[in-house]
Amino acid sequence: MADSNPSSGSPGETQNPVPDGNAPSESDLALDNLAQKVQESLALERRHKFWETQPVGQFKDAGDSSLPEGPIEAPTPLSEVKQEPYNLPNLYEWDDENMFRFNYSKEFLRWALQPPGYFKSWHIGVRVKTSKKMVAFISGVPAKIRVRDDVVNMAEINFLCVHKKLRTKRLAPVMIKEVTRRVHLEDMWQAAYTAGVVLPTPIATCQYWHRSLNPKKLIDVGFSRLGARMTMSRTIKLYKLPESTVTPGFRKMEIHDVPAVTRLIRNYLSQFVVAPDFDENDVEHWLLPKENVVDSYLVESPETHEVTDFCSFYTLPSTILGNPNYSILKAAYSFYNVSTMTPLLQLMNDALIVAKQKDYDVFNALDVMHNDAFLKELKFGPGDGKLHYYLYNYRIRNGLKPSELGLVLL
Repeated sequence: MADSNPSSGSPGETQNPVPDGNAPSESDLALDNLAQKVQESLALERRHKFWETQPVGQFKDAGDSSLPEGPIEAPTPLSEVKQEPYNLPNLYEWDDENMFRFNYSKEFLRWALQPPGYFKSWHIGVRVKTSKKMVAFISGVPAKIRVRDDVVNMAEINFLCVHKKLRTKRLAPVMIKEVTRRVHLEDMWQAAYTAGVVLPTPIATCQYWHRSLNPKKLIDVGFSRLGARMTMSRTIKLYKLPESTVTPGFRKMEIHDVPAVTRLIRNYLSQFVVAPDFDENDVEHWLLPKENVVDSYLVESPETHEVTDFCSFYTLPSTILGNPNYSILKAAYSFYNVSTMTPLLQLMNDALIVAKQKDYDVFNALDVMHNDAFLKELKFGPGDGKLHYYLYNYRIRNGLKPSELGLVLL
């Protein structure tokens, strides 16, 4: 189980803003550069000593059709799961008070970390014994994820972060083992996670695309650049959107829509190889609109009042460093979108319009599910980074195309 923090492969990192609000020094960048070169010089089998000990797909097994799909290791009796937390260096202790400060709103963190059936013990912090300062964090939340025809109870692992001064202390593997131990204590043996780096072994590799909503600001802060032979006025005109949505019956999702949206999204997600198995409680938690956290819209037929289409995005702002005019970049991230009667292109253009109305600066989307059908047409541009999806203790024999993936992890 590994880092699935969106910043690991998100536009916030591949462009300019730095999530922790501390600009890296030249020496930090030089060390990072050196470390990356050393890492790249190693053979793949020498890069991941920790992951070679874990039940994950290994690079050496790629293409081996004799290996079965499904769990790699069988569950062990709960009495045999390590009952005590893993040891930390003497100066540190596991934090049982769940106090942390990230560059996310409190509302977003409550939404992300407290879905139906969540375990408080899966929110794991490390702090200095003397000062009680939080220096590292990792989290897990329970999820039902379908892989082909099997619905598996999994943990979604997220928000792994370690204070930059401690990143040579090998804290991350200990934290991964500790969250794994706590997940096992709840009799769960599989997990899903994402990372911006290549580990053994991705089940899919996706790319972020960005659609400018406030191009002048994005260019001013260095998120994007003026295109060749383009002026600012031409760029603003290029990305201009209509003042209002065009689809009849397009409206904000409400609590009474939960059953209809659940039916719509379950039917849609059934076509993908890996996707969440949402019930009404999940849909209410993850998709019912919450101010500055998640926005969801649907199309209700004016004639039949049937809910035919759905789109959603969540909010994840980035800190802008070193700019006298702006401090926050307000970004929308495409979540789950279902098109049955309204063309997907039209549905997503309406999503862009409402995001613009709500003062978002950029709309980001992964090329998962059917998103590839609208990205270029709606003037999204490809980002610099990749986002890799992983399953823990579950083998998929062949890698998936992004279009075979129906799962969005925060």
